[in-house]
Amino acid sequence: MPVRPQASLNVSGGLAAFTAFLSWGLLPVYWKALGMVPALELLCQRITWSLLFMGLLLAAMGRLGEVRRAVTSRRTMLLLTASSALISLNWFTYIWAVNSGHVVECSLGYFIAPLVNMLLGFLFFRDRLRPLQVLAILLALAGVMNLVVGYGRFPWIALTLAFSFGLYGLVRKVVQVESAPGLFLETLILGLPASGYLLLLWAQGAGALGAHGPQIDTLLVGAGVVTALPLMAFAFGARRLSLVTLGVLQYVAPSCMFLLGVFVYGETFSPAHRTTFLLIWAGIALYTTEGTMQLRRAARFKTE
Repeated sequence: MPVRPQASLNVSGGLAAFTAFLSWGLLPVYWKALGMVPALELLCQRITWSLLFMGLLLAAMGRLGEVRRAVTSRRTMLLLTASSALISLNWFTYIWAVNSGHVVECSLGYFIAPLVNMLLGFLFFRDRLRPLQVLAILLALAGVMNLVVGYGRFPWIALTLAFSFGLYGLVRKVVQVESAPGLFLETLILGLPASGYLLLLWAQGAGALGAHGPQIDTLLVGAGVVTALPLMAFAFGARRLSLVTLGVLQYVAPSCMFLLGVFVYGETFSPAHRTTFLLIWAGIALYTTEGTMQLRRAARFKTE
């Protein structure tokens, strides 16, 4: 069997990862189109249709055996229960925030997320923080405090998104299951209460499905697709790219959110916001620079 050139793998991986982050960055447009649906119901629709889509996809790919092996492990299922609670909190906060006019603050949360990951790695895995990494975290902290003092409001949406996603990644780092089967099991765990809530709404004649026309119904069902496909594209890209390349590409998503919030949805971008984002972006620049320097040092070490 011929071996594919490394350059080809990098290009395909880069395109897949870029597509995933671009899709996540444009997702506010999707949720805005479903703005008439309450956030809790929209979350339950997303979980239910993701469960169905992922089940069909795994069956078609012949990967249900991975699901069966994971189910037999009590530790794995306990960890996936924790990760499902964290991702549902993240999804609910994100959907509610987007449809409540807080797209800019959502972008702030996902700009902060990599710095939160660094902090969690230090706290839970005793990862050594290098001086530039410490400075990057301090700049992010200064940005948050500036928003509290200058804008007079604690950025709870941004911090909830950043820490719930960071803790979700932390749990998924230690659970022994791949991304696609893991997502299926997470939605399976959440599926019973989610589908139960949707059935209750349907019995009361209050559900959104079937109440707003075929276009809205299509978008509701499609919530499973827009959840699963970017995740699979990301997993494909992550296996083929360096962490530094992946780390740079991840800022495509919050950058798109930021541009949508300010220039499309006309959200407030005050001087306090500007200072906060400048501090966060400075921290990101340090984070990226430090990662690049570390990668180059490792490459030199291997060649010596």
